[in-house]
Amino acid sequence: MSNKERNTKNGKVHTSYKKVLRRLQIELVKVQRHAIAHNHRILIIFEGRDAAGKDGVIKRIVEHLSPRETRVTALGKPSDHDRRSWYFQRYAPYLPADQELVLFNRSWYNRAGVERVMGFCTDDEAQKFMDEVTPFEQLLLRDGAQILKYYLDIDRDEQARRLDDRRTNPLKQWKVSPIDQVAIEKWADYSQARNDMLLHTSFDAAPWHIVRANDKKEARLNVIRHILSKIECPEKDLHLAQPDDDIVFQFTEKQLGRLAT
Repeated sequence: MSNKERNTKNGKVHTSYKKVLRRLQIELVKVQRHAIAHNHRILIIFEGRDAAGKDGVIKRIVEHLSPRETRVTALGKPSDHDRRSWYFQRYAPYLPADQELVLFNRSWYNRAGVERVMGFCTDDEAQKFMDEVTPFEQLLLRDGAQILKYYLDIDRDEQARRLDDRRTNPLKQWKVSPIDQVAIEKWADYSQARNDMLLHTSFDAAPWHIVRANDKKEARLNVIRHILSKIECPEKDLHLAQPDDDIVFQFTEKQLGRLAT
């Protein structure tokens, strides 16, 4: 394939992606309008490998939604006060109220992932989290919240490529962190932590959904399709609310073999 042919093909793919994304974002506006009118409260949690594309997915979801009723939460390092408090306490102020959609770019599941792998919490603290997180989420569900949980999964080579791009792309320097290199070195530890988290914290009312995210654009489109399929709205286009189940699928123990190792 010549450079001209390749550029033409890439241009067509990009144009198609933009058109589909716009249609899906219009459906998201419909869904949010219905949620506001009926006092729904919606919490969407995004976890995943470093450089898995969480920022990009969230950006496309919220791009045209109401800023008054939409919030993105990405907490930094816990303060001394946070470390002396009940673990979930620092997250409580950011939970959605009626009419609100809140997206967590990483969440309390830090304790099951990076904190556990990097030794930022003890084994006892990690186990206590595993014991408490499902009852905590069940309280939120009983109080009227809807919870959607997504784990973005990429393979090792793709993660290495994206982390390298962070280091060399001047527009992505803000993403670079000392944990980046450790993400590669501790790949197997992160895989084990991911598996343990999914097995212990996925339950019927708030299951984990895995997103195969090596292709960023396909991941973004199919996460939005999945969100549309899960949030009530009589006016939505059901045809557009159909994700590709090879890209987004509900986690079960049988699905462990489909995850990057």
